[in-house]
Amino acid sequence: MPTIMVNLETDTVVLPPPELSPSAALQQALKGRRSTRNFSPEPLTLETISVLLWAGFGINRVDSGGRTAPSAHNWQEVDIFAVMPEGAYRYDAPHHQLLLVKAHDLRAATGTQDFAATAPLNLVYVADFARMHGASESEKPFLAGADAGCIAQNIHLICACLNLATVVRGLIDRKSLARALGLAQTQRIALAQSVGTQVLTPG
Repeated sequence: MPTIMVNLETDTVVLPPPELSPSAALQQALKGRRSTRNFSPEPLTLETISVLLWAGFGINRVDSGGRTAPSAHNWQEVDIFAVMPEGAYRYDAPHHQLLLVKAHDLRAATGTQDFAATAPLNLVYVADFARMHGASESEKPFLAGADAGCIAQNIHLICACLNLATVVRGLIDRKSLARALGLAQTQRIALAQSVGTQVLTPG
């Protein structure tokens, strides 16, 4: 069964509230954190994607709109695009929902490695330089990259807690992917990250 059932009447997918395991400990997550490039094609559940996106860059302080990862000057310039077989979606953190961007399987466009095309979920971290008020042009890529790295590490740690496989990737045809996602000229792709169920090896 796919993660998201296609509904031609709406382009919005409301995510279930993120459910965090009370047994998840930071020390254990750090101990279990690793990069994996072998993924089962088994789809992730919507509940799992909800937890992943909230942990990555969700709202953890409703009164102030504070997020689970820091951003320079609180620009919150990084958007997470979730690319799955059903399509590409942008994560709307304030409403904890997915907004449809393209109803096509764009996974192969998210990276040059073969596994990107078959991983059940590819997250693409896109920085909008237009939100980075006061930053020089030379500062924007560096600061946006640092902010995207914080989000990617959050995803790595929650994957360790959930026993999921993940790897952060920089090998991307950024121009091609930007066209596929319909990005604006002010938007730049920082990183991508594949996530899926771990492939168990015999033994």
